[in-house]
Amino acid sequence: MVKGSVARFAPEELERLRRPANGLAGGSTASPVKGERDSDRAMRPDRQTKEPPLPRPTFMDIALEEARLAAARNETPVGAVIVRGDEIIARGGNETRQRNDPTAHAEIVAIRAAAARLGSERLPDCDLYVTLEPCAMCAAAISFARIRRLYYGAADPKGGGVDAGPRFFSQPTCHHAPEVYSDIAARESAELLRGFFQARRS
Repeated sequence: MVKGSVARFAPEELERLRRPANGLAGGSTASPVKGERDSDRAMRPDRQTKEPPLPRPTFMDIALEEARLAAARNETPVGAVIVRGDEIIARGGNETRQRNDPTAHAEIVAIRAAAARLGSERLPDCDLYVTLEPCAMCAAAISFARIRRLYYGAADPKGGGVDAGPRFFSQPTCHHAPEVYSDIAARESAELLRGFFQARRS
């Protein structure tokens, strides 16, 4: 991918985005037995279900959950999840008011937790899911952490730093640009933000 470019609904990533989060409830698929016919396999006990299993949450669903938890704390509802393969390494939401820390955006909270857990300031095998386009500060942290892929939800024309504003990953001073995929659960992410600020104005 060209440095700093943004992919929208990349076909090769759609299957990954549909992949359920590791360790959460869902149905299992039986392995075929050598010589077993399809009709026999369908009648095996582990294949008999009256209803299809409920879909498991995606990583962006979990980021949205963190955003809702942030709103419940009276924080701007933005959530982030860092994963390595199918494993959630860290998750978090905005904590700027709770910590009295203007840098405690969801991405920064998650990056700090992931780095502490893995014992490294760099996370080259990790992907970050966040409900809102990262600002310039968070884009820089993502670059410094060597995050492999960035998936974000709603665009932020006023405060974003990836596809808007400074477009940090396109700058010559940016030494690492992740693959970027936008508009993932954008409607749900934008509705959370819109509802939060409407409530504050009422």
